[in-house]
Amino acid sequence: QKENTALDNDTVGTYRQPAAYRVQREMQTEEHFQAYFERKLSSTLGGALQIPRENRQLQCSFSWGRFRKITLKMFPVLNWLFSYRFREWFLRDLHAGLSVGMFQIPQGLLGIWLTRLPLPNINGFLSAFCCSMTYVIFGTSHHISVGSFSILNVVVTNILKSLNFNQTLSSNGSLDNFSDPTFMKDYMEALTLTASITLLTGIIQLLLGCFCLGFVTTYVPKTLIDAYLTAAALHVIVSQFTFIFDVMLDFYKGPLDIFYNLFHFFLALPKANATSILLFLLSMVAQRLNTSIVITYKHSPIAFPMELLLIITVTIISNRIHLHAESSRAVVSTIPQRFLPPTPLDLSNLSKIILHAFSLAIVSYFLLVFVGERYASLHNYSIASNQELIAVGLCNICSSFFKSFVVSCAISGTAIQEKTGGRTQLAAAIGASMMLVIALKLGHFFQMIPNGILAAIVVFNMLPFLEKFLDIPILWRRDKYHFVIWLVTFAAVLCLGLDVGLAIAMGFTFFIITIRSHRMKMVVLGQIPNMNIYRSLSVYRAAREIEGIKIFQCCSSISFANMNHFKTYLLHKMDMKAVPLDESEMRALISLNLSDTAVERKDLKCSCVCDPPLPPPRIPYTEKLVKRHHADSDSSSSSVNLVHWSKYGDKLSSRTLLVGAADAQRASPGFNTGCRTEKNEDEGRRACLSPGSATDNSSVQLDRIEQPMYLPRPVHTVILDFSMVQFVDLIGSELLRQIIHMFHNIGVTILIAGCHSSVIADFEKNDFFDSCVTKEMFFLTLHDAVLAALDKHQKPDELEPTAEEFAEEPLAGQQKVEYLA
Repeated sequence: QKENTALDNDTVGTYRQPAAYRVQREMQTEEHFQAYFERKLSSTLGGALQIPRENRQLQCSFSWGRFRKITLKMFPVLNWLFSYRFREWFLRDLHAGLSVGMFQIPQGLLGIWLTRLPLPNINGFLSAFCCSMTYVIFGTSHHISVGSFSILNVVVTNILKSLNFNQTLSSNGSLDNFSDPTFMKDYMEALTLTASITLLTGIIQLLLGCFCLGFVTTYVPKTLIDAYLTAAALHVIVSQFTFIFDVMLDFYKGPLDIFYNLFHFFLALPKANATSILLFLLSMVAQRLNTSIVITYKHSPIAFPMELLLIITVTIISNRIHLHAESSRAVVSTIPQRFLPPTPLDLSNLSKIILHAFSLAIVSYFLLVFVGERYASLHNYSIASNQELIAVGLCNICSSFFKSFVVSCAISGTAIQEKTGGRTQLAAAIGASMMLVIALKLGHFFQMIPNGILAAIVVFNMLPFLEKFLDIPILWRRDKYHFVIWLVTFAAVLCLGLDVGLAIAMGFTFFIITIRSHRMKMVVLGQIPNMNIYRSLSVYRAAREIEGIKIFQCCSSISFANMNHFKTYLLHKMDMKAVPLDESEMRALISLNLSDTAVERKDLKCSCVCDPPLPPPRIPYTEKLVKRHHADSDSSSSSVNLVHWSKYGDKLSSRTLLVGAADAQRASPGFNTGCRTEKNEDEGRRACLSPGSATDNSSVQLDRIEQPMYLPRPVHTVILDFSMVQFVDLIGSELLRQIIHMFHNIGVTILIAGCHSSVIADFEKNDFFDSCVTKEMFFLTLHDAVLAALDKHQKPDELEPTAEEFAEEPLAGQQKVEYLA
C-alpha cells in the first residue's frame, strides 16, 4: 500500500510540473522550405488536381456502401427504424402518439374559425394524415408534428380577400346556404385557389431543396431562432383570443397587426363569454399543476398526459351537459361532409399568387427548421436542413390534393409530443393513424368540446417559448452583438409579421455577421522573456517589446472591407502617415520603370509580332510615408523626420534631421528583401523616390547641444503575424504590397510570419510577388522572423556575447531556434 501511495504521489508530482522540450533547427523562410520540401501540388494549381488528358477514361462502378448512404439520405426513416429500441422507446412513443393524435382532432375542427373557409372534415383529416406520414418518411427531426399553422392559415385567408373571393363565414359565425348554386360556385373557386397556393408553395420548396438551398439555415444563429420562435409564440397566443373570449373578429393583416388585433379584442371584452373564460382559466391551472407530477419510466421522467385527460374528460362532460360555451359544432354540422376530389391548378391567378406562395414557402420552411433545431439541440441530435426543405415541400404537395392549407410545424403538437416522451417519428405515425380512425368514426363527439379548453392547451404549450425573455440580461452581458440580433429579430417579427420580419431579421443578421467577420482586430505583441512565446503587450505584463522590432498580430482575414483600417492602425502605431506622390515623383517612377523594362529587353535578339504585347509595368506604390506632424513641428510635408543614433559610451545620443526618403534609406538600411536589379544602390534608391522633390534643403536642422539620453533604437523591422489570417482577397493583396514598398522606401523592412499555405497560394494567384516582395520575407513561425531580423541588424560587437550575457539574453538572440518551455 505504501508503494502504491508513493507511486500516486510521484504521478501527481509529474503532472504538476510543466513539460520541457528543446527543438534546434535552422531558420526557415517559405522560399527555403518550399525548395527543400516539395509540395505535392504545384503552387499555381491552388489545390486543384490536374489529370493528363491521355489518361482520362470513363469508368462506371457500383458501390453498395454509396448506395446505402444515398438511400439513408433520401429516406431518413430508415436511420431510426432499423436501430429502433423496442423495449425502451415503444411505450414512450405510444404515450406521445396518443396525446398528439387526440389533440389533433379538435384542433382540426377549429381551423374553420380562423380561416373562415369551411373545409369538409374528411378532406382535413386525410390531409393531416398524409402530411404526417410523408414527414415520417422524409423528415429528419424526431419530434416535429406536422400540421396546419394558424398564422399561415390567416395569411392565406387574407390573400383570398385581396383577390375579392367571397368568404363563406361571416364575422358572427353564421354560414350561408350551401344549396345556393352561386354560393357553391364561389365556395369551390376559393377552395381551388387555396389548393393552388398550397401546391405552388410545395413546388417552390421542393425545387429549393433539389438545388440544395437549405444550407442557408446553417448561417442562422441560435439567437435569431430563439427570438423568432418567441415572437411567433406571441402571435399564436393572440390568435387564440377569439376562442378564449368567444368573440369572432376579422383578423387584420399588415404592419403592427398584433397590436391592432389586441386593441380590438379588448374593445370586445364586454361581449366575451364568461363560461369560456372560466374554462380557459381552469384548464391553465390544471396544466400548471401537472408540472409537479412526475412519472418515471426506465429511470427517465415523463410528463403526465394532462392534455389527453382534459380532452377525454371534457368530451364526455360536454356531450352530457350543455356548458353554454361556444364549440365547433355550430359550424361543422353545416359543412358538407362529402369528399372533395383534387382539381387542376388555377393558372388564371398564377401571377398574383406566386409571390405570396414564395413567402409562404420560406416562412413554412424556416418555422419547421427553427422548431426542429430547438428540440434537436435539447436531445443531442442533428437535422438535415436541406432534407427538411424537401420533406415539407412534399407535405404541402400532398396537402394540396385535399384542398387544404399550407402546412408547417404544428408548434403545440410538437411541444406535446416532446414533453410526453416521444423519441422517434413513430409517435407521429401512431398519432396520425389514431387521429384518422377516431375522427372518421367518433368525430361528432369531439365537436362539443368548448373552444376555451383547446385554447388553454395551445397557450400553455407556447409559454416555454416565452421563457427566452429571462435570458436577455445574460445575453447582454455575454455578447452585445447577439443581444442586438435578438432584439431586432423579435421586434421585426412581432411588429411586421412572420414573413417580413423574417426577411428583416435575416438581412440584419447577415449584415452583423459580415461586419463582425471583417472587423479588423490588431494586437501589438511582445516576447515573454527567455521563451519563443509572444503575447499582447496590453494583456501580459511579462511581455517585452524587442528593441528595433515591432510585431503586429492580425486577428482576422484581410479584405477590401478592412484593409484601410489595417493600414491606418499600422501607420498610427509607427507614428507615420501616408501622403500621395506628387507629379514629378510619379513621372520619375514611371520613367524609371520603363527604362528598367527596356534594359531587361536589350538582350532579346528575336521577337514575334504574333506574341501578345507585354503588360505595362506595375506601379508598386502611389504614396510615401512621412513622420506624422505634431503641434510643435515645423517640418515640411514632403520630408521624413528620422532620428540617427550613435554610440556615446554606454549611453545613446540623438540627432534629429529632416531628410528625404532617399537619404533615410541610406541612413537606416533595411533587411535585404530580395530587390534584384543591375543598377547601383543610388539608382535603386532613385527608383523609390526622387530626392530632389522629396527633400527640402532649407529645412535641415541640427541639434546644437547633444545630451545623453536613454532612448531605444529606431524601428528597423516590422513583423506581421498572419497565423490567424484565413484569406486575403485581391484588393487586400494589392494594398499590402503597396504598404511593403512604402516601408521599404524609408528603410523599414516588413516580414510576414505564420502565413498559411492557402493564403500564400492566394498571394500567388493575385500576382503579389515581384522583385522586391519575395517569399524570403515569409517565415514559418514568428520566432523565425524575429531571429532573422535580429541577425541582420545585429552590430559586430554584439555577435559574440559572453557566457554571462548569453545566460541573460532571450532566446530570440540565437540564430538557431531553440524552444524551451
